Amino acid sequence: MIREVIVVEGKDDTVAIQRAVEADTIETGGSALNDMTIRRIALAQERRGVIIFTDPDHAGERIRKLIAAQVPGCKHAFLPRHEAIAKGDLGVENASPEAVRRALEQIRTEMPALHTELTWTDLVEAGLTTFAGSAERRRQLGERLGIGYCNAKQMLKRCAMFQIGREEFEQALHELEESNLTAQQQQKET
Repeated sequence: MIREVIVVEGKDDTVAIQRAVEADTIETGGSALNDMTIRRIALAQERRGVIIFTDPDHAGERIRKLIAAQVPGCKHAFLPRHEAIAKGDLGVENASPEAVRRALEQIRTEMPALHTELTWTDLVEAGLTTFAGSAERRRQLGERLGIGYCNAKQMLKRCAMFQIGREEFEQALHELEESNLTAQQQQKET
């Protein structure tokens, strides 16, 4: 049983969560968050804690930001896009129970201080912005860090929000490089 209440977008998402873990959910009913839903989420945060687990798309990110702005201190679970797609439909409801459990094992907690030792230069030097293939590298690194896909500006904000320091960032970047080298070697062998 997961102690926190998991905030999802709809009924199908609740079904997907409950196939994977025993947990209570609050459904936002889509992107039109009303005051009653926000009050329920705030009460859940106060009493048990909240994990925001929205779809890995624009609407899901919008909902995540709206909730986080109104209910501080939430935890966040991010599902990689490739694990949330079926028949052209993108959403938590399409994820396997294993993918849901992995995302919940990597939850991140918001920290009020928006300071990070990482800079824009770090992102450029890591090939995460301004280069061909930067978006794919950010996607891969976001998965490794458990913060989901985001543009470069959002990546800096999420690193600050989730207190990802230089050491954790560089370790994830190193693992990404190792993984990419292994994949390239395997391709050459075939």
